[in-house]
Amino acid sequence: MRKYILKETNWKDIRDADIQLAVLPWGATEAHNYHLPYGTDIIIAERIAAEAARIASDRGGKVIVLPAIPFGVNTGQPDVKLDMNLNPGTQLMILKDLITVLNRQGIDKLVILNAHGGNDFRQIIRELNLLFPEMFLCQCNWFKIPGAEDYFEDMGEHAGEVETSFMLYLTPELVLPLSEAGEGKARIFSIAALNQGWAWAERQWTKVTTDTGIGNPVLATAEKGETFFKIVTGKIGNFLYDLAILNRDDMYVDKT
Repeated sequence: MRKYILKETNWKDIRDADIQLAVLPWGATEAHNYHLPYGTDIIIAERIAAEAARIASDRGGKVIVLPAIPFGVNTGQPDVKLDMNLNPGTQLMILKDLITVLNRQGIDKLVILNAHGGNDFRQIIRELNLLFPEMFLCQCNWFKIPGAEDYFEDMGEHAGEVETSFMLYLTPELVLPLSEAGEGKARIFSIAALNQGWAWAERQWTKVTTDTGIGNPVLATAEKGETFFKIVTGKIGNFLYDLAILNRDDMYVDKT
C-alpha cells in the first residue's frame, strides 16, 4: 500500500492526513500503432504520477495521486474503432466536479498530469480559475519535458520510439514484437503555415497515418525507456515537491 496513491490507501490513513497537493493523471483510450495497447496513455500517466509522487513524498511533500481519467479528446479519430472521445466541454465538467471536492476540503493545489497530446487543459484551467480563485490549477505534459532527443533517434509523437520504450520498460507483457509494428509514417498538411505551428487545424488521423502511429518504434528498447522514465519522473517529482510545500502567497518573485 502506497499512502500517496488514493486508490490504494484507506480512510484510516486519509481521515487525518494533511494533503498539500493532488495529482490527477489523465490519459486516453486509443489505438497506438499495431504493437501497443489502447491503454498506453493511461498506463504511462499512472506510472509517471505514482513514481513522481513517491519522489515528492520521500522529500516530505504531502501529495495524493487521484485515480486516472482513462478517456481523452479524440475528436480527430471518429473512424478509428473504439478510440474513445471526451469532448473538452465534458472534461471541463469533470474537472469542475472534482475541484469542488478538493476545494471544500482545503486541498488548494491540483496538477493535471497529462499523457495524451489531444488533451489541452489550458483554456479549461482559465475558465476554472474564475470559478475557484482560491485554487492553484496547472497541467503538466510529461512529453514536453526536454531531453528526449539525447536518448532517442526518432522523436515521433505517437506510438513511436519514445512511447514504445516506456512501455517496453513498464509493461513489456503488453507490447507485441516490434516486427509486427507499422512504420509510423505520417503525412503532413499541404499548406506550409499549418506545419509551421503559427496556424493550426485538427488533423484527420486516418488521412495522416495508416497504422495509427506517428514515429517509427523500431529502435525502441526497455533500457532507453528506463533511462528516460527516471529523468521524467525525477523532474516531475521535484516539481510536485516544490509546489506542495510552496506557500500560495509566495507563488511569484521578482525577475532577476
